[in-house]
Amino acid sequence: MATMDLFAEPPSDEERLAALRAQLHHHAHQYYVLDAPVLPDAEYDKLFQELQALEAAHPEWVTPDSPTQRVGGKPLDAFATVRHVVPMLSIRTETDTESTGAEAFDARVRKELELTETAPPVEYVAELKFDGLAMSLRYEQGVLVQAATRGDGEYGEDVTQNIRTIGQIPLRLPYVAPTLGTDVSSLPLEGALAPWGGPAALGVPAVLEVRGEVYMRRDDFEAMNEKQREKGEKTFVNPRNAAAGAVRQLDPGIAAQRPLSFFAYGLGEVTPVEQGGPAFATHYAMLQTLKSWGFPVATQVGIAQGAPELIAYHQRMGRERDQLPYDIDGVVYKVNSLALQRQLGFVTREPRWAVAHKYPAQEQITKVLGIDVQVGRTGKLTPVARLDPVFVGGTTVSNATLHNLFELRRKKVRVGDSAIVRRAGDVIPEVVGVVSSGPRATYVPNFRMPRTCPICGSEVVREKTEMNHRCSGGLFCPAQRKQAILHYAQRRAVEVEGLGEKLVDQLVETNVIRTLPDLYKLGLTALAALDRMAEKSAQNIVDALEKSKQTTLPRFLFGLGIRHIGEATAKDLARHFGTLDGIMDATEEQLLAVNDVGPIVAKSLHTFFAQPHNREVVEQLRACGVTWEEGASTALAPKPLAGKTFVLTGTFPKLSRDQAKDLLEAAGAKVAGSVSKKTSYVVAGTEAGSKLDKANELGVTVLDEAGMLALLQSPAL
Repeated sequence: MATMDLFAEPPSDEERLAALRAQLHHHAHQYYVLDAPVLPDAEYDKLFQELQALEAAHPEWVTPDSPTQRVGGKPLDAFATVRHVVPMLSIRTETDTESTGAEAFDARVRKELELTETAPPVEYVAELKFDGLAMSLRYEQGVLVQAATRGDGEYGEDVTQNIRTIGQIPLRLPYVAPTLGTDVSSLPLEGALAPWGGPAALGVPAVLEVRGEVYMRRDDFEAMNEKQREKGEKTFVNPRNAAAGAVRQLDPGIAAQRPLSFFAYGLGEVTPVEQGGPAFATHYAMLQTLKSWGFPVATQVGIAQGAPELIAYHQRMGRERDQLPYDIDGVVYKVNSLALQRQLGFVTREPRWAVAHKYPAQEQITKVLGIDVQVGRTGKLTPVARLDPVFVGGTTVSNATLHNLFELRRKKVRVGDSAIVRRAGDVIPEVVGVVSSGPRATYVPNFRMPRTCPICGSEVVREKTEMNHRCSGGLFCPAQRKQAILHYAQRRAVEVEGLGEKLVDQLVETNVIRTLPDLYKLGLTALAALDRMAEKSAQNIVDALEKSKQTTLPRFLFGLGIRHIGEATAKDLARHFGTLDGIMDATEEQLLAVNDVGPIVAKSLHTFFAQPHNREVVEQLRACGVTWEEGASTALAPKPLAGKTFVLTGTFPKLSRDQAKDLLEAAGAKVAGSVSKKTSYVVAGTEAGSKLDKANELGVTVLDEAGMLALLQSPAL
């Protein structure tokens, strides 16, 4: 039996505070991550209250990683924008839900790696595809300093206050500066206890961004909804929406009441190997190391050799899907070797080395109570079945799309029918068909599309070559007006910071703005008079509108919301014609000469600018001061770099990556994201990384910025 040292001095307040924090971190990990609590709740509460008392007595000792900081913080006015150092890219979805989907992915990988039929199988990591909200957690010196949503992949929202409330997410990690370039794949995955009490392979690097999914367990979701029903309050539709809503609560106190969970599945920015960061060899070793650092990693993660084992995993998880405590909508396959991942690279911002393999959509039968019509941003009228609510595909569905009149007629859907409802792609509910129940007791007429828009009363038209009916009201139609303004003001278009959905709703519904040019006529007085609009916020909007007047031609063109005109096409059009007038006055034949513009896009663009009211909107925007720098047309310019493939890496002294890319593409070159044998040139700036190494390995010509500019100007090409 241990003896007590009666003469030992009692610990100081500071020492006791540190001990309490370590104990509470340890027990939180046992409870939330390992699901193996070793301390009764009452005892945990005593330790927590003691820590609270010490911090109250010494507020200067309160730190962001303290267990008391999981709940607290003042409500925010809005979320700050975060730019991801490493973009949070989406992965390709395999729509073939059968075993052939896995075979197709494996075949693509083997082809890219130039493997023969006799070569060994590729090693993959198979994971679950969680139905939640993607999240990036940033740690510096082992302390959680920021949590950000995926957003558009490049920019997300700072939701740190809310993420701190999730018990599974560590606030502090076992930070010990690792040995330079430590290869964690060679280390045991079990070792000494970390400060929070879990096994640690090694200390975390100085900068660590952990990517994962915030979700809500099914049992937590049901319990939360039961409490809502008992209070007579609104229930939540499904776990994913409830989780997303909790993460985006401006009041962290409300977020703390929502039972959220987290799984880690990847990394963002990490301290480079050259500066003491870890050198992972495989994706699986990285996941196991994250687990050793205290992050929850799904137990179903496994290694699969080739397509047969991917198929077996997909089938096994499909059988177990309904028994899992949380929703999944598929599984994810990733090439295990990180060296092979780098070799495979990306295509259109999606990794070649990963794919999401979905499951067949779930279906249920329910009654059609009515058929309504919704009007979309582009004016498309969509018939929507109003249903007797039914739980399908992990959510309660009360409305399902019928797509268009012809699809509705083909499926022979009428009010009163028993319909088969499916969540197409596990996202959009749709009516698949009806269940035949013999002769009808009473006659029900066929559904007919309205002749006038149900929102604005404008005439409904349908082109002979189209299946869809459309409202002809354009920006006059309130249904289209709101979305048109939001589209115009988004970050990738003209960008009016702070002009969100709720504000646009108020502006349109109170008739403060009717068209896009009305945005630039907004004054401080009119904005400040809106509900919940403080004078400072109103001034911020006025300033943002003034700033948005300085834009670029591609952004402006994309912002007009012309059907089929995305960001890439807007850039191609601007580069080809040089001026907006050139685009507006172009014939369909002239538009077809633009890179990647086909008959559908050309027709849509020409039709848009053939409407006088659309040209009037453009001229009014110009009159309001919206301007951009126009360039020379490249329609007749030579393409000296046609057929050449470039890869950009590092930071250039004068040009940004986008500027360099624009110059190369204007000269006819293709700009790729990874180096291969087909690469013609690599343009390397400072801090060039693995792409430069790959270029040297393959003997690809390497240029600096000056060399690239000289090549662009060379008459010898």
